[in-house]
Amino acid sequence: MTQRSIFRSPWTFIPTLYFASGIPYVIINTVSVIFYKRMGVDNAQIALWTSFLYLPWVIKMFWGPLVDIYSTKRTWIITSQFAMFFCLFLVAFSLQLPNFFFISLAVLTLGAFISATYDIATDGFYLLALKPEQQAFFVGVRSLFYRLAVIFGSGILVFLAGNLEVYLTNISVAWSLTIGLAALILLIVFIFHRLILPFPDEDTTHQQTAREKIPFVKIFTSYFTQEKIIAILAFILLYRFGEAMLVKMASLFLLDKLEAGGLDLSTSDVGLVYGTFGVISLILGGVLGGTVISKYGLKKCLWPMAIAMNLPNIFYVYMAYTQPSLTLIYPLVSLEQFGYGFGFTAFSVYLMYISQGEYKTSHFAISTGIMALGMMLPGLISGYLQQAVGYPIFFILVCLFTIPGMISMLFIPLKEGTNK
Repeated sequence: MTQRSIFRSPWTFIPTLYFASGIPYVIINTVSVIFYKRMGVDNAQIALWTSFLYLPWVIKMFWGPLVDIYSTKRTWIITSQFAMFFCLFLVAFSLQLPNFFFISLAVLTLGAFISATYDIATDGFYLLALKPEQQAFFVGVRSLFYRLAVIFGSGILVFLAGNLEVYLTNISVAWSLTIGLAALILLIVFIFHRLILPFPDEDTTHQQTAREKIPFVKIFTSYFTQEKIIAILAFILLYRFGEAMLVKMASLFLLDKLEAGGLDLSTSDVGLVYGTFGVISLILGGVLGGTVISKYGLKKCLWPMAIAMNLPNIFYVYMAYTQPSLTLIYPLVSLEQFGYGFGFTAFSVYLMYISQGEYKTSHFAISTGIMALGMMLPGLISGYLQQAVGYPIFFILVCLFTIPGMISMLFIPLKEGTNK
């Protein structure tokens, strides 16, 4: 029996594929904010440069078809996974250098492109390696393990780094060891996938010949000429505008000293408050949101869920003014994250709703790219704004910045009974 003909249960590779997808994403976009803060980089620089790390997920739609044409999805997965291990290893090493910030940032940028490519290949492999009935079943499994990776990265790794900071009394070494551990985990997963990943019959060297033209123009034209496209674009860019600013600054606010207007939590506390309990609340909010939409339909749920996402931002205004104890910080952060997860579900479902027709997969990729842009742009200015006005006024502005997204909802196309 050849290796290609060996049957593999999806349970042997789907969990690890998506766990390995979540770790790089959360380190690049979330954990990097924390370790740069702990190593003395100021808020404006952190928010500006780490926001640029969203860019590969904004533009991945442009090279996604190349993953279809050249080589197999399995090869793309294996190659990008090893490259990601090497990137995280370089990040861990670079944190010991005097000019660590821009060296590590350059490596993280490369890692972001690799991670986005891995995501494209993994989603494609999922469709090729699983039968349709398996695809439906394992949607929940892949989502679960991706979210477990987020908890592992933003919670357990940050908690570990915080304890190492105390034990070693050396912040840079603590974070090098922590990121090195993440790299080691990806290396182990790479070896595992090299041995375990099946060779689906449909995963050929190319899905279409390189000579065939990819209908980029037709795909983009059909997307940008749909009904009320200006309102749709405004909605995608603005729905999370306030939340995008809050997300970028939340962990910095938790870490900042009391005299700087922050809450002066330890690294370990942030790993628990924001990266563990916060993420669990985010997941629970998303699960509840999906259940509510499936019962009542998107049209009835969109406004209540948008309010549920934006209104809890006021908790950060309260915390900025009162600087409460850790006992109160836990529930306030968890409630805000629960509301975010609940409200974001409606946003995700709407992106699927507008992805219709012959190129619905490509349309969804375009929508998610614009969505990532909607996270990147507010993040670019959030650090400078916070430093200019202070945390209390900044969080008040965050609340006000949710209004344009709410207004855009008045103009988007949405039929009665959608998704019910």
